[in-house]
Amino acid sequence: MLLADLGADVIRVDRPGRSKRADAASARDPLLRGRRSIVIDLKRPEGTAIVLRLVKTAEVLIEGFRPGVAERMGVGPDDCRAVNPRLVYGRMTGWGQSGPYATMAGHDINYIAVAGVLYHLGRAGELPAPPLNLIGDMGGGGLLLSLGVVSALLEARATGAGQVVDAAMVDGAALLMTSIYGSFAEGSWTDARGSNLLDSGAPFYDVYETADGGLLSVGALERRFFEELLRRCGLDPDEWPDRMDRRRWTELRRRLAERFRDKPRDEWCAIFHGSDACVAPVLSAAEAADDVHNRHRGTFLGLNGVVQPAPAPRFSRTPLEHPRRPPRFPGEHTDEVLAEIDFDVVDRERLRDVGVVA
Repeated sequence: MLLADLGADVIRVDRPGRSKRADAASARDPLLRGRRSIVIDLKRPEGTAIVLRLVKTAEVLIEGFRPGVAERMGVGPDDCRAVNPRLVYGRMTGWGQSGPYATMAGHDINYIAVAGVLYHLGRAGELPAPPLNLIGDMGGGGLLLSLGVVSALLEARATGAGQVVDAAMVDGAALLMTSIYGSFAEGSWTDARGSNLLDSGAPFYDVYETADGGLLSVGALERRFFEELLRRCGLDPDEWPDRMDRRRWTELRRRLAERFRDKPRDEWCAIFHGSDACVAPVLSAAEAADDVHNRHRGTFLGLNGVVQPAPAPRFSRTPLEHPRRPPRFPGEHTDEVLAEIDFDVVDRERLRDVGVVA
């Protein structure tokens, strides 16, 4: 999706045999936007040959199988680079292409657990809280894979030689923790969950409930921002000369919680609007698309009847185009793509008739 948003012509190779219900869900899945779909049976030699024919004129191939599966299908790095030495071959896995865990199944929660991330997410005295699947799948996985692919593509265009990009979610999740590992090294972070500056330990970096059950995020880390927070809350900054005095964090948290429960969320937002107190409403996904700032920025868009995040980041000279809708069904573009790689009508009909494509 990221590469398609940025202007790449992306062809997704789907497998045959999906249910109509799954097809309907795919047609509304924002993650599938921006790409064309062709259905190929990779268990058939002719299917493998079609993929290699696509690879011949492609710059990048991305696969997300367990290690060794693409090789068994005949579309591994050696197979592909034999027909296109310039190819960048992106590999997305949880554990990576090597190591004791490489062939094991897993999901985001497992990868960020082993990376040293999950342990530190949550409040004091509670179990770790999984952060959706944002850190492993999306950030440490897909986002870093896209960066690796673009970097390798720049190098391939300069040298004429492609390479394999081994993107493992466990590696990427660990990389996202770099600053925290730095804080450990300098002694400003401990293993005590929910007791540190950024993990809900500090009362001036936390979430508070308002009178109407709404929520506010508070991130007043710097001294002048902290003082602005106190003033807007009706508290005297002189009472709290050292915001980093952990002995008074419990008392400060209580006072802030009491103050925030005095007014509804939107009233507090009006009080803090335009200030440097680092306070913002905690919005649900449904609310975020209607926020005044997000509407001004165009942070969300409607596509195929689904509200979803717009492409990012912004470019001054080459603004990103509105993404194309997801395929209405797997294989919507099979004929179109096959024609582009010189399969004539007779060949396409034969391949469909024998079940190699659909």
